[in-house]
Amino acid sequence: MSRHPFLKPRYEQMYLALRERIQNGEYKPGDRIPSEKELMDEFEVSRITSKKALDMLAGEGLILRQPGRGSFVLERKNGAAESVAATDEKSGRFGRADSTVIGLIMEDFADSYGKEMLAEMERTAQERGVYLMLRLSFSQSDVEEQAIQMLRAFGVDGFIIYPTRGKHFSPEILKLVIDQFPHVLVDRYLKGTATTAIGTDHTEAARIGTEHLLDLGHRHIGLLATKVTDNAAVEERIEGFVQAHAERGVLLDRAHWVTDLLGGADEETPKGPDNVERIRRLLSDNPHITALFALEYDLALSAKEAADQLGRQIPQQISILCFDSPRHSSALYPFTHLLQDERRLGRLAVDSVLDLIRGAPVPSKISLKAELVQGKSTGPARATNAPSAGFGSLP
Repeated sequence: MSRHPFLKPRYEQMYLALRERIQNGEYKPGDRIPSEKELMDEFEVSRITSKKALDMLAGEGLILRQPGRGSFVLERKNGAAESVAATDEKSGRFGRADSTVIGLIMEDFADSYGKEMLAEMERTAQERGVYLMLRLSFSQSDVEEQAIQMLRAFGVDGFIIYPTRGKHFSPEILKLVIDQFPHVLVDRYLKGTATTAIGTDHTEAARIGTEHLLDLGHRHIGLLATKVTDNAAVEERIEGFVQAHAERGVLLDRAHWVTDLLGGADEETPKGPDNVERIRRLLSDNPHITALFALEYDLALSAKEAADQLGRQIPQQISILCFDSPRHSSALYPFTHLLQDERRLGRLAVDSVLDLIRGAPVPSKISLKAELVQGKSTGPARATNAPSAGFGSLP
């Protein structure tokens, strides 16, 4: 199915298998491909895995998804979907020579983060009389590269890109820099270049969140994060966590850190103990921990489940703080959280790329503040038998 099938998430394995069937003619243009339910049964996967695979095919222009009818293979011409190949030769975009079109590429979005930002981008684009063309990469760098190539060939005037996680930027993003093609990066930035990047000041936000826990008397705070090396935002949040401890003279113990938890694409790939089990083990092995700082909302949900399994009351016995929380998440749990200004970020992204298209100057980095929102998941630290922590060498 792929060159390294056991190193890829299951939904990507499905996507590659289905793409191969389309390319070798097993599924012909106009054919209806199996439904999500049928694919679930064939590949023995969950519905979300099946949906992601089909979304990736649709994002590449291989299929058209029609609610209530199913998914159908699109005609291909010269390696591109028919709808793309039919663009106006002079304008490069369906004859809209007088309209500004912005290519929007996002890793993914969810209720906890991304949904509000995407909605505000669309609202702002409508107000400005411009068009957005959205493609989701689903955390796959090759899909991101193909999306940039396709949208440039289509003739977009500029890009807003929420890059996939990884140690390195896509070569296609680097080409945008070299070509001085108007583009704005969301939540990541390229040091030493004039690329405009807009995002939250993650370091300052994490420092504020950590100070909140320290003000409540917590001195043994566990840190929960996904892979640090794959996420610049996570690295900055950890930096803020460290800074707050240093400023207060509180010793950090890396035995209280779990920074390689599953997140995003990793969740579909079995890799031993799941997040809940690992957090439960952290709390069991370190009973003096009185608070957990989850750097992502989904990790806070896992932390709550681990605490519930151990019979630890929140916040009386364990406090939990996280980044982001859906606006209507009170049905799940009202976490104390750091709220990113998604709407302002969305507006700035659209306006900034329009300024770049017009040739106006734009700052290379725009950082927005996050707001601490008090929920029901944090409270005063409980008394523990652990010795008081004084300032020590930082990890």
